[in-house]
Amino acid sequence: MNGASICITRNLELCLNDYYNKNKHGAILAIYAILILVKNKLNNSTSNRYIEGSIAISNKGIGTIRIKGSDDIIEIDHNFLHTACHGDTVKILLHPKRSDKTQTGEVSEILRRSKKGYSGVIEKEDSTYFLAPSDLRMYTDIIIPEDKLNEAKIGQKVFVVITEWKDPKKAPIGKVEKVLGMPMEHNAEMEAIALEKGFSQDFPVEVEEEAIQIANRGITEVDFKNRKDMRNTTTFTIDPIDAKDFDDAISIKKLPNNNYEIGVHIADVSHYVKIKTALDDEARDRGTSVYLVDRTIPMLPEELSNGLCSLNPNVDRLTFSAVFELDMNGKIYNEWFGQSVIHSDKRFTYENAQQILDNKKGVFFEELSILNSIAKKLLKKRFDEGAIMLEQEEVKFKLDNNGVPISVYTKARQDTNKLVEEFMLLANRRVAEYMSMDKKTGNKGIFLYRIHDLPNKEKMKDLYTFLKKLGYNMKMKDGLIPSEEINMLIKKLENNPLRETIHTAVIRTMAKAIYSTKNIGHYGLGFKFYTHFTSPIRRYPDVIVHRLLKDFLANKPIPKERWHDYDEMSQEASSQEKEAAEAERASIKYKQVEYMSKRVGQKYKGIITGVTEWGLYIEEDETKCEGMVRMRDLKNDYYTFDKKYMSIKGQKTQKKYTLGDKVSFKVKGADMNKKTIDYELI
Repeated sequence: MNGASICITRNLELCLNDYYNKNKHGAILAIYAILILVKNKLNNSTSNRYIEGSIAISNKGIGTIRIKGSDDIIEIDHNFLHTACHGDTVKILLHPKRSDKTQTGEVSEILRRSKKGYSGVIEKEDSTYFLAPSDLRMYTDIIIPEDKLNEAKIGQKVFVVITEWKDPKKAPIGKVEKVLGMPMEHNAEMEAIALEKGFSQDFPVEVEEEAIQIANRGITEVDFKNRKDMRNTTTFTIDPIDAKDFDDAISIKKLPNNNYEIGVHIADVSHYVKIKTALDDEARDRGTSVYLVDRTIPMLPEELSNGLCSLNPNVDRLTFSAVFELDMNGKIYNEWFGQSVIHSDKRFTYENAQQILDNKKGVFFEELSILNSIAKKLLKKRFDEGAIMLEQEEVKFKLDNNGVPISVYTKARQDTNKLVEEFMLLANRRVAEYMSMDKKTGNKGIFLYRIHDLPNKEKMKDLYTFLKKLGYNMKMKDGLIPSEEINMLIKKLENNPLRETIHTAVIRTMAKAIYSTKNIGHYGLGFKFYTHFTSPIRRYPDVIVHRLLKDFLANKPIPKERWHDYDEMSQEASSQEKEAAEAERASIKYKQVEYMSKRVGQKYKGIITGVTEWGLYIEEDETKCEGMVRMRDLKNDYYTFDKKYMSIKGQKTQKKYTLGDKVSFKVKGADMNKKTIDYELI
């Protein structure tokens, strides 16, 4: 019997004693105490039946929520969704648990909608117009009143916002916010992907006007006041060939003691984007720039992102800098943080900077060579201290004038990519360390960290089992595979077709990096303190970090009542980053499906990246286009799935297909609506 039950029983005894002893007042007090205890017990029991989380909805209209800190899920039947949509943050009432059955529940409250609207095609039945959503996880059509069509025509692709949906038994009501074009048109499809995730190419008028005013004012002598003048130090940017905005520059100068002064200079966006302005509100609302296959949707208007804030060559620019004195081994002797002014001497692309390093000659070869040597020492030190190899190949497209993919390729990371990355990581880490402890008082203040938690131990156990099935026996320590073990395996698999499959499995095991005011360190990078300081043109958290650092350097304390605001900002930024990443992946997947849809019947080589009871997943070697060979299409034999060895085996031929096998196949078909590709083994 628990404490509450014992208290109820004891008060009941007192009540009866008082009643028999004709002490009515005592009996009433005892009954009142019983009622309070019963109410508290019921409240505790009920509160334990509720959980909150983000709901995922399948194409069949079934919802699931993953219980935080475990792999257990709660299933929500279609009839219990109560208007909840994929990605919404909801409160779930748990149903009584049945033994050996998946825990079920129902949506009791929608806490936050994940989508502002849905794209799809306008259709008409009888006299009713409605949107057939492109997102197959949206399980109902959206009714559009005729006066809310916004001149959209039947068959056009549009973006619709839901205006009313209270009754789950009825379809939602919406209005057409934007006509995008015709289905399968390149621009219409790309814009639909962005809008569904809450990102628009267009800025509100007042935001554009503010940006134009700031750009027209430009930089004046007043702006140079109290800034470190570094215009006479050799400085350059290194960016992708298609980059339009340049957040960061690197400077280098040899010191009399043979050490090097290396500066990491970041666009001083916070100098222009002030709190409580339309520009700042919009930047916070967007949270990040978005990179689709054919376009960038910037966080800031182009007047700033490509103009005044961009560290373009041969012009003065206002920056926030982290300047280090380093030796050739990457050891730090001194560091300085503060506002500065620079004058970039050269705009490098990764490719032409790499060419100079490879040819051992060219403009700024000596400077690039020194930076590259130090970066390699920093990289080695990082992995020695526990960082994990998490970098993945980047899929790129060559598009024709109509946006149709002509070719798909992966972009290799070279020394110049790693050079820039190491110095950005150095700046981010040292700024976080500097801001984490007030050297004068020893008191920690508010700050915005980039954190990465330890992997879930159940997921790590699954990874261990998965690797063991593939023949790789890994060590385990405190429920985790040590980072050095993972790195050794990935390095060992450098030319092995299984490398990317295993690498992907490792990444899926990891927790997601997020923003937080509470520091727990960054597991993947192996850093105790880490932040995002280096990309304020394209990430709002970096703007916040600049503001906090600026106040810290000026000895301005952050009022405690504002700490909650920073907590909110960190949660918003993490959510917006997730939406942007999903939009980017969706645009890549769409173009991969489109590419293969034009190549039905063509033969390719690839690797089996997944084995399930319904078929094989195969990734094409060059384009990384993943498709499925369905079990029912394997006509030459009857195949059975072996989960233990991640393989399928033919009963007659004994032919076996296993994860990581190299195979030849041809494209059977592609479904642009479902975003799927079907392959057929040769």
